[in-house]
This record gives sequence, structure tokens and C-alpha cells, in this order.
Amino acid sequence: MCLAIPGRVVEKEGDVARVDFGDGTLREVDVSLVEVKVGEYVLVHAGFAIQVLDEEDARETLKLWEEILSQEVTP
Repeated sequence: MCLAIPGRVVEKEGDVARVDFGDGTLREVDVSLVEVKVGEYVLVHAGFAIQVLDEEDARETLKLWEEILSQEVTP
């Protein structure tokens, strides 16, 4: 199974972008597989942006991740 996380591109230089994943988490991401501009959202897997998302889809996906991560795990 592939897990990809959405984030917003805050800087871009060549094929490398700084992506904001929220809560102060910024990472460098390889964007050579997509055409993206600063301010757009990307889906990131294993350090690579694999898809550009519109803002509404990105926010909905982030909301779902928040719900998933807030659930208590019981053995």
C-alpha cells in the first residue's frame, strides 16, 4: 500500500521544493515528476511529489489524516 501525504509548496528551485506539511513541518521534496508552482499542493510519497492537488482536495485529505491520527488504538 502506498501512503502519500499532501503538502503546500512554499519555495521551489529547479526540481526541489520546500513543502509545508503543517504544524511547522517543512521538508525538501523532489518535484521533477510534476509541474508545480509555489502555493500549490502536492501529494508526496517517499520524498517525491507524485501529483498536484487542488486546494479543496488537499484540505479534505489533510482533514481525513487528522481524523485517522486522532483515533485511539486499542489492542
